[in-house]
Amino acid sequence: MLDMTEYTGIVEKLNIKVIYNGPMWEDGIKGLAEMVKTHLSHDQLAGTASKAVFSVFVEQVTNILMHSAEKEQYSQPPNYEVVNVPIGTVIMGNRTDKRDTFFVQTKNAVKNESIAFLAERIKHLNSLDKQGIRQFHREVIRDENVNPDSQGAGLGLIEIARRATSPIGFSFEPISDSMSFFTMYVEVAREGV
Repeated sequence: MLDMTEYTGIVEKLNIKVIYNGPMWEDGIKGLAEMVKTHLSHDQLAGTASKAVFSVFVEQVTNILMHSAEKEQYSQPPNYEVVNVPIGTVIMGNRTDKRDTFFVQTKNAVKNESIAFLAERIKHLNSLDKQGIRQFHREVIRDENVNPDSQGAGLGLIEIARRATSPIGFSFEPISDSMSFFTMYVEVAREGV
């Protein structure tokens, strides 16, 4: 049996409000998103800050749903069709040293050929100020309209960068010859949005 007092103590010490690890179904994520929305309303965040944290949470979880390279197979009623369900981890909480700063951290597997694009895109976004991010967003939308077959513009990353109040943190950890874990860490300060 797990020592729940120990685990609860760790979660409280780290100011974690939401933590989930495992398969991510779209319907299940909606429930998780509602829980996040409730936490934010109980924290009495101003509308702008609450929307920013919620938006970052949704974008990061959507990234897992759409791009996780690690999947498990499940039989889905009513026809019990086998579906591949993405696997990932999401944590949301307050920084221990700055309780007015929220963070959302995710981890999921990505194909190694995606690493260069992700790293380059995040580094580029981190180099821009808010006006530069808005301009880049417009350029990417224009390019998507011109070339609808483009390989995905990373609009979710741009939206995250628009809402973040610090540079996006990220890392890659090799797990096989073809895959790595991609961890993304985003902060949104209560007063910074």
